[in-house]
Amino acid sequence: MHSLPEFERLALAHMDAAYNLAYWLVRNRDDAEDVVQDAYVRAFRAYDTVAGDDIKPWLLTIVRNVAYHWLSVRKRTANVISIDEALAGHGEDSVARAEPASEEPSPEAVLVSRDDQAMLRAALAELPPAFREVIVLRELEELSYQEIAKIMDIPVGTVMSRLARGRDQLRQRLAQVIGKENGNAV
Repeated sequence: MHSLPEFERLALAHMDAAYNLAYWLVRNRDDAEDVVQDAYVRAFRAYDTVAGDDIKPWLLTIVRNVAYHWLSVRKRTANVISIDEALAGHGEDSVARAEPASEEPSPEAVLVSRDDQAMLRAALAELPPAFREVIVLRELEELSYQEIAKIMDIPVGTVMSRLARGRDQLRQRLAQVIGKENGNAV
């Protein structure tokens, strides 16, 4: 039987990765914190089923599942508007707004200026979730193709395909933004 101190030692080391994945999926800081908290509770309850000490892929799978469940619930509840809101015209105020990505230091922060970093984050936020998710897991969390495949429950070839397509879409979006900026600078 696994112990709480052992779980804390292994799982808390991956808290930043869990939050990062949750944030890029739900795109709201408070919601990402809620997703991570729920995922860690679920992970602790199921901790006896884990073999070995490398729990990062297992933990991120739980975070991913909780985030997607949260998104599906949010999508269903977003379609519900109270009569008062409908009559007052304030329904749009209840819609969650995406926040810009965290300015916390990360590997890319060392290499990219703040303006470039903001452009990259904005372009990444525009990608479809399947591509955004695989790029975050590979480029930001530095997971292997096999770990990503396990987390997402898809074949390694699909990971590679989504990563290639996601990078291509990211490149195209960045080229459009840079082209617009260069056109404005002339």
